Amino acid sequence: MYKINISLAKNRIPQQLTKVLIPCETSPGERRVSATPGAVKKLKNLGCDVFIESSAGELSGFNDFLYKDAGGQIVIRSDINIWEDTDIVFCVQAPSEGNLRKLKKGAILLGLLNPYGNYKLLEIITSKKISALSLELLPRISRAQSSDVLSSQANIAGYKAVLLAASELDRYFPMLMTAAGTVQPAKVVILGGGVAGLQAVATAKRLGAIVFVSDIRPAVKEQVESLGARFIELPEVDEKPGEAGGYAKAVTPEFLSKQKATLTKYLSEADVAICTAQVLGKKAPVLIDSPMIEKMRPGAVVIDLAVSQGGNCEGTKSNETIIKDGVKLIGAGELPSSVPYDASSLYAKNLTSLITPFIKDGVIKLDKEDELISGCLLSNEGVVLQNKVFEN
Repeated sequence: MYKINISLAKNRIPQQLTKVLIPCETSPGERRVSATPGAVKKLKNLGCDVFIESSAGELSGFNDFLYKDAGGQIVIRSDINIWEDTDIVFCVQAPSEGNLRKLKKGAILLGLLNPYGNYKLLEIITSKKISALSLELLPRISRAQSSDVLSSQANIAGYKAVLLAASELDRYFPMLMTAAGTVQPAKVVILGGGVAGLQAVATAKRLGAIVFVSDIRPAVKEQVESLGARFIELPEVDEKPGEAGGYAKAVTPEFLSKQKATLTKYLSEADVAICTAQVLGKKAPVLIDSPMIEKMRPGAVVIDLAVSQGGNCEGTKSNETIIKDGVKLIGAGELPSSVPYDASSLYAKNLTSLITPFIKDGVIKLDKEDELISGCLLSNEGVVLQNKVFEN
């Protein structure tokens, strides 16, 4: 009996270790990387083989030597074989079309894939039979908090938005009492009380500004006031807006019209407006239109974090500063990339937190019944599972 067991053991084919690829990001202006040396070390301890394209982490403060010390293998960017052999690709944004088409059947793509209405991406993952995990689709439940990429990156965006506004504003944020007289504090209006909005509140308060917050969800009022800001009470309408799955829901045209009338008064007295209101998978609502901008004081600053979804402020453009009626309109949809070290560190922890429970002895096996995986599994071997991405 003992000899038979030895024979069986010799003939057993060991499972191939999961090959993880950390590529260089190719989207314009992207400075983040999807895995830090710490994340690579964790994946190595789980038994995976980890490959990093040369200089993938350079702009984030992580050089190739740090990845080597963590156990990763550095490969040149022109190495086609690694894309063809890899089992799972970590990414911040979707890789280029050319690289995606190199992936083998059943390969897993994990990252922020911008899935809504992205028909080119959907066509590629379908034709190549790729399994894609899109982190925009991750359900906002308690178990998902450690993997919530949108929240970790929005936190950074809210913080940096205030610093950007302070650097562009023509006056101080705090109140100053000097021999020449007293300088009154700046007034900041924040549109949207989600993660980015609340971090913007906290940062603006630390800088000494008077802060007002508008949000369609009445439940946000307590959070806003706990940070020392003032909540803007919006008009009552028959159908009250709310949220679904942790995200704000779209509002009716009637509510939006009454909301603008209320906001006009606050914006006319504001020095800074920070726009953070977004609806997942939908065009961002326009909360500041041209007539409202005309009533703002010359020299005021508007930071639009929703510009990549169409913008909360009329006339903003991504990564551009436009002067309109003396007001600076700044389209700032990529602020997390301006803090690449911490943004990458948090992002990498989010990804490893999501995926490591499904890696055992170096082999990855997704549990498609797990609510986190099923929630963000955009496609399974090319079969698109999330019909809502076609509704944009």
